[in-house]
Amino acid sequence: MNSVTLPESQAGAVEGPVEVVRAYKAWEGSNIFCLGGRFVFGPDVRSVFWTISLIVAPASVFCVFVARKLMDDFAGGWGIVIMVVFIVFTFYVLVLLLLTSGRDPGIIPRNAHPPEPERQENNMELTPRLPRTKDVIINGVTVKVKYCDTCKLYRPPRCSHCSICDNCVEQFDHHCPWVGQCIGLRNYRFFFMFVFSTMLLCLYVHGFCWVYIRRIMDGEDTSLWRAMAKTPASIALIIYTFLALWFVGGLSVFHLYLISTNQSTYENFRFQYSMRENPYNKGIARNFMEIFCTSIPVSKNNFRAKLQKRTVMSSQSLGSSFASTNREREKSKKFLGQQFDSAIGTVPNRTDGNNMT
Repeated sequence: MNSVTLPESQAGAVEGPVEVVRAYKAWEGSNIFCLGGRFVFGPDVRSVFWTISLIVAPASVFCVFVARKLMDDFAGGWGIVIMVVFIVFTFYVLVLLLLTSGRDPGIIPRNAHPPEPERQENNMELTPRLPRTKDVIINGVTVKVKYCDTCKLYRPPRCSHCSICDNCVEQFDHHCPWVGQCIGLRNYRFFFMFVFSTMLLCLYVHGFCWVYIRRIMDGEDTSLWRAMAKTPASIALIIYTFLALWFVGGLSVFHLYLISTNQSTYENFRFQYSMRENPYNKGIARNFMEIFCTSIPVSKNNFRAKLQKRTVMSSQSLGSSFASTNREREKSKKFLGQQFDSAIGTVPNRTDGNNMT
């Protein structure tokens, strides 16, 4: 991968040694990167470990105190099947969690060259003015797009700036504290699959805990309450999964509704389509196909691109060098922005299927 060189330093300054850094190390958002920029998380990535513990801890209890006992109670290897299916499905849920939390959700790179403000004559003075919104046409419906002061660009339709990650995210849905990441265009599919699969995992554990209690009742010819007293782990798991089902089950139903109407959580909470037509709604079948049957667009960011950062040392006196610190800092930010543009230019952009003019 080719590196990008910073522009020549201005007169009155001495160029220092060149430092080659990866793009993720100069990233201006609040993201946290792992494995050399291969995984990108939100700033609250620690919550992912809490979510993992909420899955792994009850899963371990189920394997030790319920599934292992069922292996002895079911003949013909069915007990082993119960254990294997549970372990594989739990691993599948954890993979979906990583795919949701550790990938670029659809971050739009900051604009190193902001649009020039319009100038209009006001009291014999030229006053720069940049419109805060612009109108675009989506499937025959006028939609307003806003200018982002942080990213220095007009946000594409359905894009919003996440105040936690400090990035503009395409088709922004929400920032999920349970996965420590924004949910957007590139990870919404995995987010829904994670939530829905977690619901199925809770149903699996909940059901087989009752099966184990029933096996105790039949094997020892005892009452329900005495059978429950013999397996406190099953009772704890039944209560735990019952409470979890209200959360992940309700969330699954809510997002099924959002997918069927082609809305995001952000749009739904702001009642954006309560009084006007939703220009993105293509019908239930096509809305579901858009989420689950289309290819995921390539990331607009190359976090592993190499940037050459040249240290600039002032050749003037200490006093003048101190006074120019802010200017040099602004130049450095501008130079890095130019490098991001160059690096990002190697990544193909996604062609949106919507009719936008």
